[in-house]
Amino acid sequence: MKKRAAIVTGTSGGIGSAIGKALMQEGWLVIGINRSDTDTDCCDHLVRYDLSRCENEQEFSQDCIGEIRRLVGDVPILALVNNSATQILSATDDILLDDWQKSLAVNLTAPLLLSRAMVSELRANRGIILNIGSVHARATKKEFVTYATTKAALHGLTRAMAVDLGPEIRVVCLAPAAIGTPMLNAGFEGKEKEFSELEQCHALERIGSPEEVADAAVFLLSSKAAFFTGSTLYLDGGVLSKLHDPA
Repeated sequence: MKKRAAIVTGTSGGIGSAIGKALMQEGWLVIGINRSDTDTDCCDHLVRYDLSRCENEQEFSQDCIGEIRRLVGDVPILALVNNSATQILSATDDILLDDWQKSLAVNLTAPLLLSRAMVSELRANRGIILNIGSVHARATKKEFVTYATTKAALHGLTRAMAVDLGPEIRVVCLAPAAIGTPMLNAGFEGKEKEFSELEQCHALERIGSPEEVADAAVFLLSSKAAFFTGSTLYLDGGVLSKLHDPA
């Protein structure tokens, strides 16, 4: 029987899947949360729930939190990884209120509600909340208003919860830059020039891999990062350090 459990949202995506697999390899019991089915090799158990519906508290409590506790059983919950996110692009004057509210629900409200629901277990086990942020919280580009705003708020939530829940619970944030997920790669299919330009934006002149994000997540959840709380680790390949002035 596994001795510790981690809840990971969005295990159907490239980053969430990699984190789930890495934690399973480290001996964690992984409970994945997705709105649809996912590969069984990235979590031990799956809760099918659409986090955009999390503001329906009765449904959320019954269909998501209740199911998590049923699947975990007697295994102590030591980690919550808030990875699930939605990225809806639109210029400021074209943002739809429904898209804005959906982004807030998935990217910000769901992490808060999951954290709140798991506080007693995490506090009892001196656990960790890991929020997956983004470089867009610091630097962004056109049409990312909704996504960048929700990620910036998630970074702020990390700091505030670390103060509020310490010392029993560590709360940390991991903020990747461009990562070679299946979704990103599909978006650049047949666009080799544009993909190369994206790589060159990073000081390392490449994008990251989901496995590199997973390795960083495993570190942040480990005792090796025991003094790390309220802070954000930017796994950005140097993109935030590099100016793009004209030649």
